[in-house]
Amino acid sequence: MAKQAKLAADIGGTFTDIVLEDGTRRWSGKVLTTTQAPELGVIEGIQLVLAQSGLKPQDIGVFIHGTTLATNALIERKGAKTAFITTEGFRDIIEQGYEKRFDHYDLMIDRPVPLVPRTLRLEVRERLSADGDVLLPLDESSLESLAQTIIAADVKAVAIGFLHAYAHDAHETRVRAVLKRLLPADVTICISSEVAPEIREYERFSTTIANAYVRPLMASYLYRLRDQMKEMEFTAPLFLMMSGGGLTTLDTAARFPIRLVESGPAGGAILASQIAAECNLPEVLSFDMGGTTAKICLLSGGEPERARKFEIARAYRDMKGSGIPVRIPVIEMVEIGAGGGSIARVDKLSRITVGPDSAGSTPGPVCYARGGVEPAVTDANLALGKIDPAYFAGGKIALDEAGAKSALQKNIGDKLGLKDFWPAAGVTEIVEENMANAARVHAIERGRDIAACTMIAFGGGAPLHACRLAEKVGVSSIIVPKGAGVGSAIGFLRAPVAYEITRSAVISLETFDAARVNALLSSMTQDARAVVEPALGKARASVQIIADCRYIGQGHEIRVQVPVKTLTSKDGARLKAEFERLYEQVYGLRIPHQEAEAITWSVTVSSQPVRPARAAKARPKPAPKPRSKRSIYDPALGKQVQAPVYWRFDLQPGAALKGPAIIAEDETSTIVGANFKASINSLGYIVLERSR
Repeated sequence: MAKQAKLAADIGGTFTDIVLEDGTRRWSGKVLTTTQAPELGVIEGIQLVLAQSGLKPQDIGVFIHGTTLATNALIERKGAKTAFITTEGFRDIIEQGYEKRFDHYDLMIDRPVPLVPRTLRLEVRERLSADGDVLLPLDESSLESLAQTIIAADVKAVAIGFLHAYAHDAHETRVRAVLKRLLPADVTICISSEVAPEIREYERFSTTIANAYVRPLMASYLYRLRDQMKEMEFTAPLFLMMSGGGLTTLDTAARFPIRLVESGPAGGAILASQIAAECNLPEVLSFDMGGTTAKICLLSGGEPERARKFEIARAYRDMKGSGIPVRIPVIEMVEIGAGGGSIARVDKLSRITVGPDSAGSTPGPVCYARGGVEPAVTDANLALGKIDPAYFAGGKIALDEAGAKSALQKNIGDKLGLKDFWPAAGVTEIVEENMANAARVHAIERGRDIAACTMIAFGGGAPLHACRLAEKVGVSSIIVPKGAGVGSAIGFLRAPVAYEITRSAVISLETFDAARVNALLSSMTQDARAVVEPALGKARASVQIIADCRYIGQGHEIRVQVPVKTLTSKDGARLKAEFERLYEQVYGLRIPHQEAEAITWSVTVSSQPVRPARAAKARPKPAPKPRSKRSIYDPALGKQVQAPVYWRFDLQPGAALKGPAIIAEDETSTIVGANFKASINSLGYIVLERSR
C-alpha cells in the first residue's frame, strides 16, 4: 500500500514551519530557526508534528523542503571563498556590470561588492567565436600555476565562465577536468555552460559565481539533513522547492543551489494559485508576511507571473540594478524587510522607520526575552493586543508583554512624545504603509489594477495586518486559508515535481531552422525528464516550451509559447505572429517589415497538476459564542476597543461575524477590522469583506 503521508519544512529567517498531511488530516508547528545549524530546527519541528499525529518516520511517503539558507549566505556574504576563471581580458565583467548607474542622481553611489575579489579573478588565454570557431586555443600549460594560486589562497569554490560557452562548452569542460586533477577533492567547481547556458556574459558569470559561492554550504547542509533523516529511519524521498515553483531532487539541488534562493516565497505563490483556482478568483494579490520579510505577488487567471532573472542582496533598498543578478527561473514578486522581527526605530528626522533589518530568531524581538533590546513589529502587535502572550506559536513561546511595551516606550515613545499604545500604533502603521507602497509599485510596474484583486493572506504575520493593508490599497475582499501561519510549507505540498532547462540559441523566425530547433529541444527535454521522471513513478509528465523572442537589434525579449510537437519551417511564421501579438499587447504597436528572432529556449518538464476542490456557498449560520475578549487597537476607529476572541476551529462553514474581532489559531490570529465582516466558506477559509 502506497504511503500517502506528506511532510514539508520551510526554513525562514525567524521560524521554521513544519506541516504533516495524511489524507485530509493535517498537523503543523512552528519552531525558532536554529541559524547556525538549520537542520536542528527542522528535526525539532518534525519530531513535534510526528508526536502530534502519532505517525512514524516510516509512514511518510515524501518530504519537501524549502530554505532561505542560500539567500542569507549571499546577503550576509557567508559563502565559501571563491575564485573565478575566465577568458583573458574579461575578469572585470562582473564589476563593470551593465556599465550604467542604477541611481543617476546619487553622486556617492555604492555598487554591490563582487562575491570574488579582483585578486581571485584569474584569466586563461583562450577564445572561441560565437559560431564555435577556435580563435585562440586553450592554454592548458597555464592551468597548473592557476591551481597553485587557488590552493595558496585556500579557495573552496571555483567558478569557470568563458566567452560564448553558453553555446560551445569545450574549453570550460576541459578546464574543469584538468582542475579536478590538480585541486583538492573538497574544492567545488562550477561551469557556466551547466549553471546558466544563456547569452549575456555578465549575468551568466554572476549566476555561476553565486552558485559556486553557496554550493559548499548548501551541499553540506542538505547532505547533513539527509543523513539525520536516515538516522531517524525516514525512507521517504527528499525534494527541494525551487524559486520557479517546482520541486527537484536533493542531488540536483546540491549541484545548483542558486535555484533555491526564493524557494520559501515560491511555496506561498503556489498556495495562492491553488486557492485562486478553488475560489474562482481571476485576479489575486498574494500577501505573505513572516518573521523577517513580507512578500507580495500578483496572480492572473490563477497563475503567478514568472521570470528568469532575479537580483539578490540589493545594496539600495528596492533599487533595481543595485544587487547581484542571477539567471534562474523565478516567480515574480516583491520582497521587503517587513516581518514580525523587523526592527523599529526613530531616525534623525524624528520619523518612525521599520526594517529592513530583522531581529531574526536570535535574539529575536524584545518580547521573546532572548536578549533583544530593540523593539520589533511583533512587540508592537503584542502591545496592541493583537497577539495572545500566553499562546504565541501554539503556546510554545511565552511572550514578555511588559518588556515589549517598555522597549517601545523607550525607543519610540520617549523620543517622539508618545504614550500608552501610540508608539506601537505608529510602528504598525509604518510597516503597513511600507507594504502598501511596495504593493502599489509592483502593480503599477505590471499595469495591474490592485483594487480589482482579492487578497490571499498567509504567513504568521499577514492575517494580523491584512485588513489595514487592504484598506490602504483599495482591496475589498480577503481570504485567509486554513493553516495560514504555515502557508508556504503547505504550498510546498501542492507544488509539482518540475525542472526547467534553459539554453540560448539564436534562431531566425524568418528563415526558421526547424531541424536545429527540434534537435535542441529534444536534447533539453531528455535532460529535464531525467531529473523529473524518476520521482514520478508511473505518472505521466507534462512538457512546456517557451522561446524568448525579439525584433532583431532589440535588447529585450518577450516569452512566447512553443507548441510541443515536431516543428516545421512553417512554425517560424506562427511563432512570429504570436510574438507580434504579445509585443503589441505590451508596447501598443508592431514594427512593420522588421525581422524577428528567438534568442533563448526553455523546456519545463513537470508532473500533471492536481485538480483542486471548488469552494461552494455555505448556508449562513450564527457564529458561536466567543471564548474571551481582549482589548485591541483598531486603526479604522483610532482607539482601543474590546474585541471578542473566537477560536478558528469553533467556526463552521457559513458562520459569520462582524469586526472588530479576533479569530485565533495555533500559528497566527486573524484581526477582523471594524470595517470588515468575516464568514467561513465551504473549504473552511476565512473570507473578509469590507463593509464600508
